Amino acid sequence: MKVATWNVNSIRTRLEHVVNWLQAHPVDVLCLQETKVVDDGFPQQPFIELGYQVYISGQKSYNGVAMLSRKPLTEVSCGFAPLLGDRVIDLDEQKRVITGIFDNIRIINLYVPNGSSVGSEKYSYKLRWLAALREYLVTLIAHASSPEPQALLICGDFNIALADIDIHDPTGREKMVMATDLERQALQAVLDLGLQDAFRKFTSEGGNFSWWDYRAAAFRRNLGWRIDHIYLSPDLYARAIACAIDAEPRKLEQPSDHAPVLVDL
Repeated sequence: MKVATWNVNSIRTRLEHVVNWLQAHPVDVLCLQETKVVDDGFPQQPFIELGYQVYISGQKSYNGVAMLSRKPLTEVSCGFAPLLGDRVIDLDEQKRVITGIFDNIRIINLYVPNGSSVGSEKYSYKLRWLAALREYLVTLIAHASSPEPQALLICGDFNIALADIDIHDPTGREKMVMATDLERQALQAVLDLGLQDAFRKFTSEGGNFSWWDYRAAAFRRNLGWRIDHIYLSPDLYARAIACAIDAEPRKLEQPSDHAPVLVDL
């Protein structure tokens, strides 16, 4: 089974890129972030023609997540509110969470807030969102219908480089959004529920990034960050046989600033 995650930075702008990539890499599930389109405007037909089921939680011009699956997903839901209730309804105004089950694996596709700048209102929102994510996962695990531990695959654009090795130049990272101690601690609190980084099972070296700024020839110079992650529960981590970043789409004309990340189970 192969699952991939990709922040496409507008599915309509990058439609041809995604379709061509899926033809070359026919993964079982592709999780998309930053689709930037309402549900009715999502270009479903090209993916249906490739044999995919399409699940969407969209928003005009901003955010938005989607899942493309070779088989129908079960228990599909969007946002935190289905588990946490109305007290987090404001967090669901931004479409950042979609989940479903494929072959008894709960796949959760996330687009974590960027945070804008340290100390800003958006930074505080990000920390609150990450706290809600942890509570969401705790509740999800506790309410799993099977008596066996829930097999979890959590992926997406986390907008956090968890370690200095994930940044081309970590100098001063303590004051840089996506690398501050508070953000890392919030993500680590999520991972402490029993999740492990699939990519780091196979690659310990630095210089491996999934996002490069459009400016300053960052991609050509490999001045990137690894902020797109796939995290696995222990059973899936043991089953993982490969995980890689595919930087080829970043070389295309008018690419997304992110590259796909794939895991093979």
